[in-house]
This record gives sequence, structure tokens and C-alpha cells, in this order.
Amino acid sequence: MDYVFSYSPYHLFIYHVLVMEEMEKRGYNVSVEWKDKNYRGRTAEKYDNLKEEIVDSPIYKEHDIEYLDDCIENLRNKDIHLEV
Repeated sequence: MDYVFSYSPYHLFIYHVLVMEEMEKRGYNVSVEWKDKNYRGRTAEKYDNLKEEIVDSPIYKEHDIEYLDDCIENLRNKDIHLEV
């Protein structure tokens, strides 16, 4: 995932929002501080008003159909089978 460093930190925040939404759909409790675009965890210094951007879909251009196929294959190798 080194490619995430080629993008602004805001892209990672938006990706993280998608993950948090899915976690909440599955019944997990997400700490409210993670929903703040400036929060970076307990030990990292907060961003000083991280600049918001318009983010396309997919958030990372690397997340194309080939990437999806690789992810599904990786899961199959772990005996996890998804219908897509």
C-alpha cells in the first residue's frame, strides 16, 4: 500500500470513512475521534485543518478491476469465497 503516500492524506481519510461505515453496518462501534479528518491516532500529531478535496471513485486509481480480482483471489486462497 505504499501508493497511498502518492496521494494527499485526505484520500486516506475518505477511504477510512468507507471502512468505518462498513464496520458500523456490521455492528462494530467506531470511536468518534476517528471521524475527524484531522485525527491521526493517540500518538501522532493532529493535522492542522487537513485540506478537503473532491475525491473520485475509486479513491485510489490503483483500485481497478485487476486489483479487485487479486483481492478476491487472495481471499479464495484463505478459503473465503465471495459472490461478486
